[in-house]
Amino acid sequence: MMAATTPISRKPLSFVLPIMGAVGLLVGLLIGTSNGISGMGALIGVVIFTAICVIAIRAPLNEKGVRWFITAAFFLAGWGLNNIALGLLGGFIGAFTGWFIFWLYEGRYRAKLLPYLTPAQVFWHYSFRVICGAIFIFLISPIIVVMPLSFNAQDFFTFTEKMLALDPAGYSLKHYADFLGIRDDSNGEWIRSFWNSLIIAPLATLISVSLGTLAAIGLSQSHVPAKRIIMAILISPMIVPLIISATGMFFFYATMGNFMELQLGLNKDLVGYIKVILAHAVLGIPFVIITVTATLVGFDRSLTQAAASMGAGPVTTFFKVQMPLIFPGVISGGLFAFITSFDEVVVVMFIGSASQKTLPWQMFLGLREQISPTILAVATILVALSIALLTTLELLRRRSERLRGMSPA
Repeated sequence: MMAATTPISRKPLSFVLPIMGAVGLLVGLLIGTSNGISGMGALIGVVIFTAICVIAIRAPLNEKGVRWFITAAFFLAGWGLNNIALGLLGGFIGAFTGWFIFWLYEGRYRAKLLPYLTPAQVFWHYSFRVICGAIFIFLISPIIVVMPLSFNAQDFFTFTEKMLALDPAGYSLKHYADFLGIRDDSNGEWIRSFWNSLIIAPLATLISVSLGTLAAIGLSQSHVPAKRIIMAILISPMIVPLIISATGMFFFYATMGNFMELQLGLNKDLVGYIKVILAHAVLGIPFVIITVTATLVGFDRSLTQAAASMGAGPVTTFFKVQMPLIFPGVISGGLFAFITSFDEVVVVMFIGSASQKTLPWQMFLGLREQISPTILAVATILVALSIALLTTLELLRRRSERLRGMSPA
């Protein structure tokens, strides 16, 4: 166990009580506002939390017993006021409250801090972490809410009484069954749009990675003229508002589509897929260029010179020497390009047709024409997919750092 950097000692009640009162004020204000009694809720919160603080510190029980008592009290209060779900939330708040009281009272908040820090510096140290935590909760809470709602047994976008009571009858997989097209009343549009996305996104990613990697390697050469201007043009699809890019793509790919249909005799649906894939590839190329260019910054040029001096051609040098070292950057750019294509809805609505309807397009229609809770099931699946992709990206980043010797294996 790591030794404490600063000796800790118990703090007086006059120090702990105002802080717990402030916590009670915040909790009471949040709960009171949700019930239309902001002022009264804040006052009740201050009274309850300061009373709990005094009782916890003066109680004859040991710390562990007091903390368990506070947790049980909050759990029973929440369960008695509404349902078991609120009871679990109350139990969590009670467990945190008990831990926080003794964390302050015993002076443990200074245990791992440097001894010369002033009270103001200690306050900012923890305030900064609270601010970061609040921002994280603000960003992640919409995603957390969507997941349980996707298992709603009713066709609502709200938590039903049975769901809040954790009644199994309030939960169902019927929205996932609708997405998979295995329900009796399902029209199969969701799964068809999902397969369209799985066709378009990988092919667009393949084109983006191929062209973007070549462009990044070319722009990394010192003898290339006007590199800044070329780079600005290549990454412009990422900077220009998407609606403007979609309008330009509509006119360009409409002409190209007419040529392929009338002059080459290609099938209309095939031409539609080609147009959407090429348009999504254009949107993904800037991400590949940026990530590969960043990887090439740390690339040792002497390796390619050594390979050339030993008789290796440019293609052999690229695949045997350069590609293994920049591969994490290439994959990172590919992941960004895949996510861009998989989540895109504006461009495909401009240049695609009903046969190229992708999953985001279907979700948009589900919101505009007929609100369907299946959207929540699809959103949960997309969140899981995004987490898997981001995890892969992080693992590749760490591998890249190990290859560069920036961090231990």
